[in-house]
Amino acid sequence: MKTLLNRSTFLLALATCIATNFSLPAAADSTASLILSLKCRGGYNVNIWKKNASGELLYRSTSPNGNLSLGRGTRQATEGGHVYRFQNGNYQYSVWDSTLDSNESGTLQVYKNNYILRQRACNKN
Repeated sequence: MKTLLNRSTFLLALATCIATNFSLPAAADSTASLILSLKCRGGYNVNIWKKNASGELLYRSTSPNGNLSLGRGTRQATEGGHVYRFQNGNYQYSVWDSTLDSNESGTLQVYKNNYILRQRACNKN
C-alpha cells in the first residue's frame, strides 16, 4: 500500500511539473500583446510583445540554438516599416517587421560587438 501511495504521489508531482512547465511561457506574456510574429529560415521563431501597462517591448525567440527572452527593446520607424532592437550583453538583436519588397516579410539580424553574426529572412505568421 505504501509503495502504491509513493508511486501515485510521484506521478502526480511529475504531471504537475510537466503541466506547469508547458504553461509558463503563455503566462509570462499574459500582460502583453503580441505585435509581431516571424518564422525565419533555419528554425528561428521570433515574437515581439508590448507590455500593456508600461509599453515595454519584449523579445521572445526559439531556435535550434535555444530560447531567448529579452526586455527593454526599442522601436524605430524606417522607410519600409519598423525595426525592433534588443541588447543582451555584447549581442544586439534587430528584427525588421517589413522589407521594401514585401510587407509580409521581415529580417532577423544578430550582432556581436557591432559585427553581424547571423542574418535570416523571415515571413510573418
